[in-house]
Amino acid sequence: MTWLEHPTRFLFFTGKGGVGKTSLSTATAIQLADRGLRVLLVSTDAASNLDEMLHVPLHNSATPVPDVPGLSVLNIDPNTAAEDYRQRVLAQMADRSSEQERATVREQLSGACTTEIATFDEFASLLADGAQGYDHVVFDTAPTGHTLRLLSLPKAWSGFLKDNDRGASCLGPHSGLKMQEARFNAALRALSDPALTTVVLVARPETSALREAARTAEELLPLGLSHQALIVNGVLRDPLADDPLACALAATGAAAMAAMPASLRALPTTQVPLRAFDTVGVSALRALLDDESAQRWVPPAPAAADDLPDAASLQALVDELSTAGKGLIMVMGKGGVGKTSIAAAVALGLVCRGHAVHLSTTDPAAHLASTLEGQVPGLTLSRIDPKAETQRYIDKIMATRGAQLDEQERALLLEDLQSPCTEEVAVFHAFSHTVASARSAFVVLDTAPTGHSLLLMDATGAYHRQMTRELEGKTAARIVTPLMRLQDPQYTRILLVTLPETTPVSQAAALQDDLRRAQIEPYAWILNKSLSAIGSTDPTLAARLQGERKQVARIRSGLAQRLFRVPMLSQPPVGVDGVTQMLG
Repeated sequence: MTWLEHPTRFLFFTGKGGVGKTSLSTATAIQLADRGLRVLLVSTDAASNLDEMLHVPLHNSATPVPDVPGLSVLNIDPNTAAEDYRQRVLAQMADRSSEQERATVREQLSGACTTEIATFDEFASLLADGAQGYDHVVFDTAPTGHTLRLLSLPKAWSGFLKDNDRGASCLGPHSGLKMQEARFNAALRALSDPALTTVVLVARPETSALREAARTAEELLPLGLSHQALIVNGVLRDPLADDPLACALAATGAAAMAAMPASLRALPTTQVPLRAFDTVGVSALRALLDDESAQRWVPPAPAAADDLPDAASLQALVDELSTAGKGLIMVMGKGGVGKTSIAAAVALGLVCRGHAVHLSTTDPAAHLASTLEGQVPGLTLSRIDPKAETQRYIDKIMATRGAQLDEQERALLLEDLQSPCTEEVAVFHAFSHTVASARSAFVVLDTAPTGHSLLLMDATGAYHRQMTRELEGKTAARIVTPLMRLQDPQYTRILLVTLPETTPVSQAAALQDDLRRAQIEPYAWILNKSLSAIGSTDPTLAARLQGERKQVARIRSGLAQRLFRVPMLSQPPVGVDGVTQMLG
């Protein structure tokens, strides 16, 4: 375990959703604290589940973990961070500022851009000087696409603020900019110092996860994050010889690792076995990285394959959806639960029933094209690409608003549009366009992992409130905002995807609560990679099947009105034939 032998002050765990970043980062923090070191464990994921894993409530301030002396945990909650940031900015304004001026600043700081800035500001503070009381700071990050965005911001904002004495509205008044510029520069220096920072790339023994880890490794190099290590998590060792599923899973994993990209082979690599238990609670987390402790966790008795109540197949769900003839189908859930594959399978099922379907994704890591591996008649693929959408948005603003300005004013407008905030606005506009296109056809939307999607939903809500305020009393026409389309059950059907494990089910339940607060009701739950649909006599898989029984009971106790099940496949669902197998 090279990252633990000589740990740097800052340890970042990143990777594709569902690969085990939270479990491994938390287990690492516990091991360091058990050595007598002072450790701060930080989650940058808006959908963090550290509270459930450690049985400690999460706050925007460090909270000690009672069962682990020396360890404290902190969650950078976007909404809390945004409100704190707004208050700090307003406090910087001179006492002579009028209430109208202060109201203008509040309005400027009310969008999704400020939420990202506030989250980043807290992150940068920890890297710069905000964690002086700790020997190590361990970051449990959001899935890859969101994390790359976060890690790129120190360089982006440092470049934007250099020689810029006018500032930008999403940062607040000019007076605080130089202080923030110094902080952002300090964060950039810390990230790019290999003596201070290690990036631990986490992957599963799967081709797609290893490819994403390789892409991440390569994209981090230009940002200066060159000190990297690799963990392949969930390796099934010594499968039972007469269990076809176990043998197939082990063989597929071994083949994926043997063919891993050269950029990963050059990194120090550790394999962590697939454990028979859920990594919830301090004792389980201590056992995750310790083979001897793990062996003392005696697996429960195997459950019979027909021990669980039956659930309908994905094919039956597509039959239901098909009757509407058009509409928006949003596939949501925690990272790594299989949203992309499920979205592709639903889209293919609708195409087979004679519908034209537009399949798109809001995920910065975007795997739709590689999942399907080819074109399908009747199916249109697209991606809301942040960089392309940002450039398109800038070009549009310059061609419209900029057309009425002189050269100096155009230069100032373009300078403001170079702000990293513009990306968030551009992505929201593209998302709104995609939502609206479901008025006349089926649109299946593969969303980013939960935390990133919630930020997009926040932007949708903020836009709805702004439009309602601006148009109130000014027009007799009915306003139809993206939020209103999402709230309409005849227009939008939300599919919540989860795995039969404690954390994904809890996060799906939390996401459902967030959606309901926005008056959006999920249409159905999908239990992916279900062992109960197959059964297994392999000791490790049988123990995990016993855990699945508990999660199905949770879901059926009131969490889901409709539950559909997709069986565990021995091969990753890649290509049209592979994805079609998921329909059942």
